[in-house]
Amino acid sequence: MACMKLGSKSDAFRRKGQAWFCTTGLPSDVVVEVCEMSFHLHKFPLLSRSRVMEGLIAEASEAEEGCCIKLIDVPCGEKTFELVVKFCYGVKIELTAANVVYLRCAAEHLEMTEEYGEGNLISQTENFLNQIVLRSWKDSLKALQTCDDILSSAEELQIPKRCIDSLAAKACTDPNLFGWPVVEHGGQMQSPGGSVLWNGISTGARTKHASLDWWYEDAASLSLSSYKKLISSMGARGVKQEVIAGSLMCYAKRYLPGLIRRKGSTESSNRFMATGTTATILPEEEQRLLLEEIDGLLPMQKGIVSTKFLFGLLRTSKILRAKPTCICSLEKRIGMQLDQAALEDLLMPSFSHSMEVLYDVDCVQRILEHFLTMDQIVGDESPGLDEDGQLMEGLTSVAKLIDGYLAEIAPDVNLKLPKFQSLAAAVPEYARPLDDGLYRAIDIYLKSHPWLVESDKEQLCRLMDCQKLSLEACTHAAQNERLPLRVIVQVLFFEQLQLRTSIAGCFLVSENLDESRQLRNGIVGSNEGGWTTATRENQVLKVGMDNMRMRVSELEKECSNMRMEIEKLGKSSSPSTRWTSVPWKLGSKLKSQMCSAQEESVSNGTSERGMNTRSKEKRNLSS
Repeated sequence: MACMKLGSKSDAFRRKGQAWFCTTGLPSDVVVEVCEMSFHLHKFPLLSRSRVMEGLIAEASEAEEGCCIKLIDVPCGEKTFELVVKFCYGVKIELTAANVVYLRCAAEHLEMTEEYGEGNLISQTENFLNQIVLRSWKDSLKALQTCDDILSSAEELQIPKRCIDSLAAKACTDPNLFGWPVVEHGGQMQSPGGSVLWNGISTGARTKHASLDWWYEDAASLSLSSYKKLISSMGARGVKQEVIAGSLMCYAKRYLPGLIRRKGSTESSNRFMATGTTATILPEEEQRLLLEEIDGLLPMQKGIVSTKFLFGLLRTSKILRAKPTCICSLEKRIGMQLDQAALEDLLMPSFSHSMEVLYDVDCVQRILEHFLTMDQIVGDESPGLDEDGQLMEGLTSVAKLIDGYLAEIAPDVNLKLPKFQSLAAAVPEYARPLDDGLYRAIDIYLKSHPWLVESDKEQLCRLMDCQKLSLEACTHAAQNERLPLRVIVQVLFFEQLQLRTSIAGCFLVSENLDESRQLRNGIVGSNEGGWTTATRENQVLKVGMDNMRMRVSELEKECSNMRMEIEKLGKSSSPSTRWTSVPWKLGSKLKSQMCSAQEESVSNGTSERGMNTRSKEKRNLSS
C-alpha cells in the first residue's frame, strides 16, 4: 500500500486514559473534546491551520472559564482528529489509502485551506488521492471501502465516484495489455520482453497471462451499495455481460452461503474458494435484500449465467422468503435455459408449511411452462432454427429431463395422481422420440401407489404411447403385473408388429445381399471363398429369423391365453358389462386376424424368395 510522509518532528503526544497531552513543555491553553476523548492542546497551532478552529477558539476565549471546545460530527471521530492535531503540530504522520479519505473529509470539515498555511491538509490529501491512490487498483479499492464509514461527507467531495471510475476503468482494461513494468496482481517486475525480473536481472521465466476475472475477488469485498455502483459504471463502459455476470456470481457466493453447499461448482468459483476467502455470514434480512438486488443486476439473457447457479438462487430465495416478484423472475430465467439443467437441479425440496410432498413439483411445472412459452416464441420468430434441429434438440433434452424428474418424485406416497399427470402431460408428445422414460416413471408410481383403482391406472397409462416403446420396454411391460390388462394387450400387439417389421426387413436385406453378390460374381467371376462367405451369412440370417418366428409364436400364445381369460371375465360379469366389452373383443379378434394374415404373407414371401434364390444359385453353378 502506497504512503506519503508529512511532517518532520518526533511524536510529542502521550495518552492517559481518555485524554491526550502535548509534551512540549508548555502548559496547554485549550481543551478540545471529540466524542469521549479530550485533547489538551495549544491555541496557536490549531488556529493557524483551521478556519473552524480559529472561530471556535475565539468564541471560547471570551468566556471567563477555561477555553474548552466541543467538536461535533468530526469524520471518523477521535482517531482522525488525532492525526489532524499531529499535522497541525508538524509531527510525522503517514498518508495511506486507509486514512486519506478520513483526513480529506476532516480537513474539509475544519476548513484547512491554503489561506491558513501553504501545503495545508486539504491540498496534501487531495494530491495524494489523485496522484497516487486513484492510479492504483488496490489503493482505490481500499479508499472506496473506507468511504462507507463516512459516506455522506465523502459523497459531498465525490470521492466514491472518483474511486469507482478508477476501478471501472482498470477492470475494463485487459491486464495482459498493461504497460511495462507491471507490479500489481502478481507482484513481479517484467522486462519489455515479458520475462520475470529478479533484482533487475532477467530470469527467463514467463509470467502467466491474467484472465478477465482477475478483479472478481477484490470487487466482492465491497459493500452492496458500492458494488452496485461499480457494476453500473462498468456496464456503461461496455463491459461484456458475461464478465459482469461472473462477478455477480462471485459476489453472491461470498455472502449467500447456501449457494456453495454443493460440490458441483464452476472453475471460477473453485478458484474463488481456493484463495482462502470464506463466505461472510450476513443476517437473513440482509441476505434477502442482497439476493433481490443480485436478481435485478443479472443480465436477462440465455446462457450467460449457469443454470446451476440460478437454481441455487431460487432455492435460497425460497428459504429466505424473498418477494414473489424475485422468485417469479428467477423461474423465468431458469425456464429460458431449462435444456441446460441437470436432474439434481430440479430436485428442490418443498418449503411450504403443509409439507404435503417432498419436492416442489409446482415450481418445476411453472419453469417448464416458461420454457415451452419461450420455445414457441423463438420458433415463431426464427423458423430457420427448426431446420437445423436446434429447437427440437432442446425439447428432446427437456422431455428426457422431465421424465427423469417424474421417476424421482414418483416414490412419494403423498404425490397426488392429478399433479403427476399434469406434469407428465405438459411435455408435448412430439418431444419424446421414445416413451421408455415415461413408462419407467409410471411403473415406479404404480409400484409406490398400489391402492390405485383400475380406472386410475388406465387413465395414468394413457399418458404413454405403446407404439413409442422400445423392444426392451415392450418385453418388460408385457410381463408387468402392475399395468392394466388392456395396456398389456396393446403392448403385446405393437410388439408383434415391431417383430414382424423386423423380420420383413431382414428378408429384404438378405435379398439385396444375394443380388449384390450375383452382380459381383458376374463381373469378377466365380470365387470359391466368396461362395463360402455367402453361405455362412445366409445361415446366420436363417438362425435369426427362426428365433424371431419363435418369439412371434410365443407372443401369439400369450395373446390367445389372455383373450380366453378376458372372455371368462366377460361371461362372469353382468349383462351390461358384457355388451360394453363386445366392441373391444371384436377389435381384439380383428387385430389377431390381421396378425395371422401378416404372418401368412411373410411366410409365403419367405418361401418364394428361398425358391428364387436356389434357382439363381443353380444357374450360376451351371454357368
